[in-house]
Amino acid sequence: MTVYDFTVNNIKEEEISLENYRGKVLLIINTATKCGFTPQYDELQDLYEKYREEGFVILDFPCNQFGAQAPGSNEEIHSFCDAKFGITFPMFSKIEVNGENAHPLFKFLVSQKGFQGFDEAHELTPILNQMLSKADPDFDKKPSIKWNFTKFLIDREGKVAARFEPTDDLGVAEDKIRELI
Repeated sequence: MTVYDFTVNNIKEEEISLENYRGKVLLIINTATKCGFTPQYDELQDLYEKYREEGFVILDFPCNQFGAQAPGSNEEIHSFCDAKFGITFPMFSKIEVNGENAHPLFKFLVSQKGFQGFDEAHELTPILNQMLSKADPDFDKKPSIKWNFTKFLIDREGKVAARFEPTDDLGVAEDKIRELI
């Protein structure tokens, strides 16, 4: 099984097969517009512009499951990202990434690369660890997505090559992207 086996809805709720991205290096992200990590959109857009000619594509999936930080309609989210960050990579319909109603794509991604912990050097790691352990003392032992801006790097064969938590430096992700391009 690969990511090419899944269909998703684009920002206009049109069904899209991920088969359309066969042969590309993908970075699949669950995002939010009202999150402390939202400024990552700037770096993500820079990465996209830098490598898109080499077959790199970012797929953006807004998700309101973490602190209700992705409010609004698909159109409102798209307008915000366009106006504030000039996002030109593909944006998709708002989805759930965890739980009973999690999109099958994200269930697959998590089954391939589970949670390995937050970057201890990041200033928000203690806050995330405290908040998540209060809700679930065993959160760090489960593969689920923990917060907004979790990223999955997909190789040109549609396989999950790496997972990056929101606290991970995007320079580390860029190094892995370069390896796959």
